[in-house]
This record gives sequence, C-alpha cells and structure tokens, in this order.
Amino acid sequence: MQIKSADYILTAVRPDQYPVHDRPEIALVGRSNVGKSSIINGLVNRKNLARVAATPGKTREINFYKVNNTLYLVDLPGYGYAKVSKTAKESWAEMIETYLNTRPHLRLTLMLVDIRHNPTADDQTMYQWLAGQDKPRLLVASKLDKIPVSQVGQRLQEIRAVLGMDSAESLIPFSAVTKQGRNEIWAQIESYLG
Repeated sequence: MQIKSADYILTAVRPDQYPVHDRPEIALVGRSNVGKSSIINGLVNRKNLARVAATPGKTREINFYKVNNTLYLVDLPGYGYAKVSKTAKESWAEMIETYLNTRPHLRLTLMLVDIRHNPTADDQTMYQWLAGQDKPRLLVASKLDKIPVSQVGQRLQEIRAVLGMDSAESLIPFSAVTKQGRNEIWAQIESYLG
C-alpha cells in the first residue's frame, strides 16, 4: 500500500470514546514490549507516529491512527507486563476484550509475538480466544532483525507449534528496522478491506 497520510486521531479507554466513522479498522494486539508501536510506524513509513516507549507497559489506552483516510490502525494495550497491579492487568484485559467484541468496524486483528521467544501463556490465551471467537487474525513475528537469518525457519516452526497454528495460517516475520514483511502484511490487510 502506498501511504499518503497517517495521523494520530485519539486515545480512548471506553467505547463511547471511540472515533465515529465508517472506515475499516485493523487492531494490533500483543504482549507489552512486543513492538506494536514499531510495527505501526513501519507500516506507515513514519518514525514517530506511534510513540515507542522506553519501558514496557506504557500503552494503557487504545490509540487510533487514520491511514490514507481509508482505514484505521488501532493499537490496543499490551498484555502480560509483570510490573503492574492485578487490577491494572484486569482493566487492560477488559479494555482489549470490549474493543474486540463490540467494534463493528474491526476487520482484522494483527497478533504480534516476539520471534526470539516462544509465545507466553498470555499469548496462547489471546490466540485461543481469537481462534475460538472465529475472529479474522494475522500472526506477525516481530523483531526479526534481532535473530540470525539461519534461525528464522526454526523459530517460526516453534511459534506455530506452541500456539497450535494450522499450517495454512499465515505467520509473517517482520523487522521494524529493515521493513522485511511490510508488503506481506499490507497485502493481507488489503484482502480484508473490500
């Protein structure tokens, strides 16, 4: 996709704060520090549209970004960050689930996992929830530039095995540094926009 414009629109914590529009939305979900902000910036070819936090667990709301005036990228709070209270974790989980269950504009959820590590219990729960709800999803293995090329195939196989992914389901490795995987992700997104 050729990016002509990409703008931060607003931050919300409740459905009554979500933007009012008629465009499709693509949500990004994943554990804290998995690189959701970096992938948003990589997809739209901008360095600082989505703020990359120095410490994990900083995205505590839902951030909406409008792209080309045709769709929204929606950054959901990261899950699984250990250094927050149980109450905060439950609040974030409720915020994520409410958005995913109630937003009629949602067309696809990009679920990010870190290619360097096996998916966590929280990742497995999120994947099983998306699969169980029959929500359209695309798995993205972030931080591709952090491992040697020789390990990529093995890491992708291990991620698939831990999550119990069907062999036909896409798992796209992505690097925010080199932009490898960007075109493949956009191709998948565009297939859900029609």
